[in-house]
Amino acid sequence: MSYSLNSLYEVVGVSKQAVHQAKKRQEAFDLEVSELVILADKLKEEHPDCGVEKMYYTLRPSFMGRDQFCEIFMELGYGVKRVSNYHRTTYSGAYIYPNLIEGMGIKRPFQVIQSDITYFHLNGEHYYLVFIIDVYTRLVVGYAVNENLRTEGNIAAMKMALKIMNYQSWGLIHHSDRGSQYSSKEYTCLLKENHIHISMGTVAWENPYAERINGIIKNEYLKRWQIKDLKDLKKKVGKAVEHYNTKRLHRAFKMKFTPMGFYQKLVHLSAQERPTVIVYTEGKKNFEGASSPYEVCPREEPLAHDCPMEILNEC
Repeated sequence: MSYSLNSLYEVVGVSKQAVHQAKKRQEAFDLEVSELVILADKLKEEHPDCGVEKMYYTLRPSFMGRDQFCEIFMELGYGVKRVSNYHRTTYSGAYIYPNLIEGMGIKRPFQVIQSDITYFHLNGEHYYLVFIIDVYTRLVVGYAVNENLRTEGNIAAMKMALKIMNYQSWGLIHHSDRGSQYSSKEYTCLLKENHIHISMGTVAWENPYAERINGIIKNEYLKRWQIKDLKDLKKKVGKAVEHYNTKRLHRAFKMKFTPMGFYQKLVHLSAQERPTVIVYTEGKKNFEGASSPYEVCPREEPLAHDCPMEILNEC
């Protein structure tokens, strides 16, 4: 014997409308928790011994109380002392895209870009910074500053990147973590409309270039400047990106070039003359005598967020 859904609703004493409203509330709650998980991961990376109750009072989510927060995050494993991996960016079944870039060889700018979100604490508030970096040149090509974790900030940064790269559909790969902003319909549609391939990692060291730029912008610039408010923060982030791109010598280029300086050197090289970069997503990788015409190579045995890469000398 079978029953219709309407009959079942009647038996349990609820309306179809009430069921649909409850489903929407749960979906909205799941999305907010997935965004909160990103912040919790970043907080845990900076403060590994931070317990769930202290995490609650630091993050202060408006949509749940302390007890509910502690219960959920204890179930997610944040109450257990972990040694090596605090990065969890998925919650409630976000669509999973494969990692397309591990071990990939790239030979030109704007072939692979990476993006990530970080937070900046100012005057008792958390603001959210989005950065997009070109893996080959280390140029920051897009950024945004927001009061919340909604997808609009990522979209604004990506539109900036498309404009700066003068993008015209040449097989670009966009790599990120599996945060809800990156897997959202709006963001993935923007990428697909521009024929951009979507690649995602599962842990922090599978997104090392973007993770590294977060630390550089915050620790080498923003935390050393006086910043008054959100408007001033937006201005200072733009200033930091400009300084990083055009004035800061990069360790990946043996302190001889800025990202923009390296990009300008590449403009005069043919495809055959340009060094090949092998992208590794595993942070603790050993390298053997990597070199190039411009000595573009990493330090040996880089740390987890030191953007590992290998340059093959093909000249």
